[in-house]
Amino acid sequence: MFVPFISVPSEKRLKKLYRRKGGGGGGRGSSSGGKSGGSSGSSGGSGGAGAGRSTPISAGGTSRSATPYGFGGGRPSTIPAGQPFAGRESGGGTRNQIYGNQQYGSGYPGVAGRGVSGLGFPFVFWPLAFGGIGGLGTAAYLHNSEYGRPNNSSRPGGPLSTATFFSSSDGTTYRLLSDNSTVVSLLDDIKTACSSNLNGSSSSAPSPYQDSFSALPQPEQTIQYYRASSVALSLDGYNNTSVFEAEGTPDVPLPVNIDRTLLECLNSTIGASVPLVGGVPGLSAPNLSILGLLWMFWTLSSLI
Repeated sequence: MFVPFISVPSEKRLKKLYRRKGGGGGGRGSSSGGKSGGSSGSSGGSGGAGAGRSTPISAGGTSRSATPYGFGGGRPSTIPAGQPFAGRESGGGTRNQIYGNQQYGSGYPGVAGRGVSGLGFPFVFWPLAFGGIGGLGTAAYLHNSEYGRPNNSSRPGGPLSTATFFSSSDGTTYRLLSDNSTVVSLLDDIKTACSSNLNGSSSSAPSPYQDSFSALPQPEQTIQYYRASSVALSLDGYNNTSVFEAEGTPDVPLPVNIDRTLLECLNSTIGASVPLVGGVPGLSAPNLSILGLLWMFWTLSSLI
């Protein structure tokens, strides 16, 4: 059984298609061009173990802070009139809701089905926009321009960027795709947690994600989505043709001869440290419970 922050995600979790159950969560509203004033990307890493780090992002007309290892949460807000996606809900997503599956549009708390059209923003960040214009048939949902192109500087966290991770033991290559500020932050934590499994040629800084059908990574290479499909981890050479088929088509199994140790390290590190908006920086629900108990004992002792 996978328990976030305690056990490492199993191979089965990475290969199995998880269906999202119906209910609230993302919210639906009108589509707009996804353009607003102000870029919120970050251009440098912060170093350290994550706790206490935060990155300002612009979303829904307000400035927010995204914190690695934070629990997230808080009360969702409605995006005000005059802002892109006005009327949709933003925020409220928590650390224990981070993991999606291999299908684009997964990871929205309480929302069923693949694709991202008309959804809200439970983690504030917008879903990924893959390179290339348009799409045909069942693949059209993969190239939705509702949230702008990959180089859209209005995107919370800045334009999409990538980082490449080469295995130190074989030829396996993984790629990370997200907004620039998220990639910068995750690079710090991945280099700390997975250094013994990384080849020295792995990325030390983000690279811009190109707006073309040949840009890497592509959606069929994705092995895990996170944070309402605003972050993706991919595997070079993997071809999950199910993303082009009818919804519900089983995912293609991962290759056997890949560096699974590095994969587990990347997957668990992203899940634990990907920046979230809301909550208390560096603290999760268990930490808060411990603090609550300490406060209670201190209060009782002061009364004696």
